[in-house]
Amino acid sequence: MFGIAMEIWVIAGLMVLAILFLMSMLARLYRKAGPHEALIVYGFRGTRVVQGHGTVIFPMVENCRDLSLELMSFDVAPQQDLYTKQGVAVTVEAVAQIKVKSDKESILTAAEQFLTKTDQERESLIRLVMEGHLRGIIGQLTVEEIVKQPEMVGDRMRGTCADDMNKMGLEVISFTIKEVRDKNEYITNMGKPDVARIKRDADVATAEAERDTAIKRAQATREAAIAKAQADQERVLAETLSQAKQAESQRDLEVKKAQYLEVTKKQQAQADKAYDIQTNVMQQQVITESVRVQQVEKEGQVKVQDAEISRREKELIATVLKGAEIERQRIEMLAAAEKQRLIAEAEGHASAIRAQGEAEAEIIFKKGEAEAKAMNVKAAAYQEYNQAAVVDKLITGLPEIVKALAAPLANVDKITIVSTGNGETAGMSKITGDMAKMAAQIPALFETLSGMPLSDLFAKVRLIGDTPPKGKDTEPQTKSEPQTKSEPQTKSEPRT
Repeated sequence: MFGIAMEIWVIAGLMVLAILFLMSMLARLYRKAGPHEALIVYGFRGTRVVQGHGTVIFPMVENCRDLSLELMSFDVAPQQDLYTKQGVAVTVEAVAQIKVKSDKESILTAAEQFLTKTDQERESLIRLVMEGHLRGIIGQLTVEEIVKQPEMVGDRMRGTCADDMNKMGLEVISFTIKEVRDKNEYITNMGKPDVARIKRDADVATAEAERDTAIKRAQATREAAIAKAQADQERVLAETLSQAKQAESQRDLEVKKAQYLEVTKKQQAQADKAYDIQTNVMQQQVITESVRVQQVEKEGQVKVQDAEISRREKELIATVLKGAEIERQRIEMLAAAEKQRLIAEAEGHASAIRAQGEAEAEIIFKKGEAEAKAMNVKAAAYQEYNQAAVVDKLITGLPEIVKALAAPLANVDKITIVSTGNGETAGMSKITGDMAKMAAQIPALFETLSGMPLSDLFAKVRLIGDTPPKGKDTEPQTKSEPQTKSEPQTKSEPRT
């Protein structure tokens, strides 16, 4: 039983070992191709390309090789000088990126060309082809085109090499010129005009920039000045408005002060007026009694004057001249006007002042009436004057007139006379002569003032021995006697 178990385990172990051996053998026969490579299988089943997967390679009847599909980058730098279209020898260094195409036909073509060659050998072959095409392209271009348009050189290289590369199963991914040199400094001198132009353009651009900067700075300065001026104007306007507001406030304050002062003064005036009214009321009683006493005195004086006038009327009864009547009427009118004025003034005062004014107006009116009556009596007496009396009056009045004319000389302290003439027209006689001439002009003065020539006046004067005519005009006017009525307004009417 134990021996049977051991045999089973041995058989199982041998079977496992056989399976493992078979698996290892199969693993060694199975080959895989990565994404960066292609597996070229050749043998009894023919040549095939395995890309991106694996396959079983039967030993002794099949074999396989790896072909890299990775990008190849190498320098293209011909050792000999390349001549441009202008005949200028240049040295060009470029970099080329080339790879095997991904299609099976190109892979098989590349396998035919490079499968047994190393990477260095393969790159060397490709470089020779590239340098030959580069030499041809450089010969068709100028130095300026090569230097200024390297992309165009690369495009031409890719286009020119495409056919040859296709024949080898390759493709040019990129071709870039790294450097272009020449021994005659053609390229260096070629850049000098551009450098000079660029420098000139840079100087011009700098000058224009400086000009624009100056213009902008001037504009900014002007705008700043304008803004400052506007700010100053706004500040001045604000200050003016503030001062105007202050002035208005001050004015309102002054007005309110004035109104308050006016109200205060009105109240003070009302208080003073009330005090004055009360004082006047108190004084009114005193003045009323005083006016009564004065009125009694004035009435006594009026009675005395009336008695005197009556006496003088009886003595000087005569016909009143028209001029005396006019003078009487004028005096009566003046007295009445004065009375009315006093009455008007008296009405604005207290009743006591009014009573006093009426009393004074009454007195003035009676006094004027008495004076008018006296003038009537005097005129009647003048009517009795004869020529000698008139002449006597004129002559006796001359000293007063001359005295009045000489009154200015009385105020002179000293008179200095400087005279070089002779006779009456020089010296002191000149002054006395002038005084005599002034006195001689008095009759002319009388005529001017009275409006009547002295000859007519003397013609109306009765001669000595003449008797006055009897008639209506010679009757004494008894109607001019003073009236004793207390109403003063009836006395102020002019008598016709």
